Amino acid sequence: MSTNRDEQLWKLAKQRANFQRNLVYYFVVNTFLWIIWWFTSNTKNFQGIPWPCWVMLGWGLGLVFQYFAAYGGSKESLTDKEYEKLKKEKEENPQ
Repeated sequence: MSTNRDEQLWKLAKQRANFQRNLVYYFVVNTFLWIIWWFTSNTKNFQGIPWPCWVMLGWGLGLVFQYFAAYGGSKESLTDKEYEKLKKEKEENPQ
């Protein structure tokens, strides 16, 4: 393992790997929960919302936040982009 790696990129790589791993867990566990629901409930006369929906909703919301943290960019990167934009504008129009 290289010791002279970019720490920001390493942190981002870890976030993305964790998101991908959690996405696989999400699908595996929720598939299992739906199978349990299917075999333990009376699906012919069922009315209402199946309980696995609540698990999917809560966990899915957490995955959405994790996705944006890993792929949507962080506050620091947005700040860096804005800073570079302002710096470029200032260089083009010195006053």
